[in-house]
Amino acid sequence: MRIPAFGVGTFRLQGQVVIDSVRTALELGYRAIDTAQIYGNEAEVGQAIAESGVPRDALFITTKIWVDNYHPDKLIPSLKESLNKLRTEQVDLTLIHWPAPSNGVALADYMAALNEAKAQGLTRQIGVSNFNIAQLKEAMAVVGKDAIATNQIELSPYLQNRSVTAFMKDAGIQVTSYMTLAYGKVLADPVLADIAKRHQATPAQVALAWAMQLGYSVIPSSTKRENLASNLLAQQLVLSAEDMVKIAELERNGREVDPKGLAPDWD
Repeated sequence: MRIPAFGVGTFRLQGQVVIDSVRTALELGYRAIDTAQIYGNEAEVGQAIAESGVPRDALFITTKIWVDNYHPDKLIPSLKESLNKLRTEQVDLTLIHWPAPSNGVALADYMAALNEAKAQGLTRQIGVSNFNIAQLKEAMAVVGKDAIATNQIELSPYLQNRSVTAFMKDAGIQVTSYMTLAYGKVLADPVLADIAKRHQATPAQVALAWAMQLGYSVIPSSTKRENLASNLLAQQLVLSAEDMVKIAELERNGREVDPKGLAPDWD
């Protein structure tokens, strides 16, 4: 099953805020929702979905296993707890949230446990997040070359991660871009503003369209209805080859997220 090109993220959204955001997104036509155990909002996401009236089989729900649950004795029970909160018998995609090389659980062990969760029907697909090339190779060796549906990575016009994305393309692993707007920093970029003006679009739409035009999936979040609606229109924006070249030149290794003990040695 293909990873949707466009979805709504829920990072840092809590309580009624995330309920309203997800409910609004579903009203506007979003059908892919990204959450995680550490976000502390799976129950609220589940509530919003249940109250939306959108059939479960029309949705694509992703969650991520937190590092505290990587041990083979904990991973599947924690995923079952996530399913209970999300009010579903199965998610569409479950990711390992961070490689966490120093947390005491070997990559081979938690990938095997994740693969077992798929075998038990708890998740339709499995994948990873924030993995470097060496870790992707190790994960593929454990679960099989074609088993990893995506690697969800920080990726924006300021952090284009070309070595990892090239490896993933060759390996047939979908790129999912998070932080595509770089915490909003790219919204003030004059190059993106100029491109947006020529297309009668917004800088956010340009950044999202850029990622999708490269074949990546995106999961922007917002608490505002107008921004959720505007972001969705990025799917209709077609950038020129010249636009794409100009955005490629914005690369500056502008990483926003790099937690010690969780992150790998970045490629």
